[in-house]
Amino acid sequence: MGRRALAWVLSVFGVVPVVAAVALTVALMVALAVPAQQALASTWTPEKSHTNIGFSVRHLFTSVQGKFTEFDGSIEFDPADPSATVVKGSIVAASIDTGNEKRDKHLRSPDFFDVEKYPSLDFQSTRVTGVKGNHATLEGKLTIHGVSRPVELDVTFLGEGKDPWGNLLAGFKATITIDRKDFGLTWNKALEAGGLLVGEEVEIRLDVEGAFSE
Repeated sequence: MGRRALAWVLSVFGVVPVVAAVALTVALMVALAVPAQQALASTWTPEKSHTNIGFSVRHLFTSVQGKFTEFDGSIEFDPADPSATVVKGSIVAASIDTGNEKRDKHLRSPDFFDVEKYPSLDFQSTRVTGVKGNHATLEGKLTIHGVSRPVELDVTFLGEGKDPWGNLLAGFKATITIDRKDFGLTWNKALEAGGLLVGEEVEIRLDVEGAFSE
């Protein structure tokens, strides 16, 4: 059978259109199954030696600075699609450090964090909103002292690159102010002249250097 005759037979029985349709369908399925942004998404874990989880709270007429030294977490982030970011983290409550052991012991006690009963502070993101350049709002659930509350963090992506040893790193900053009473941390002492010994608002700042993990 000649080529023209073969083409005529195939067209009569609809094989040519079917083959073309199948090829087009497969191509579309491949294109839709792996969006471009997924290929760029990366997971970062905090480099503990270059990450700081700090806080500040008023005490009488000044403020006390502190930090947590034991923590873990991950950041799934794609610079091309920041709204798809997923963050989770856990802090060891007993690792609180304000530079004064007596005060830290009190903070670990049932008056404050009650670390024996509530050993961790946990965060799980739920969504990202208000993306503008490298800035966004990260919404999620924060659990402290056994109490979970929705919170919003102001976050900034500081960039990514390799250090002198070839390690791929990325920088992130996040800030939030919370009312400790919302999480059951209500201990305080009244002052003779009025007011309270310890402030209720706590300013929290996270400076994170993340190491590429996948």
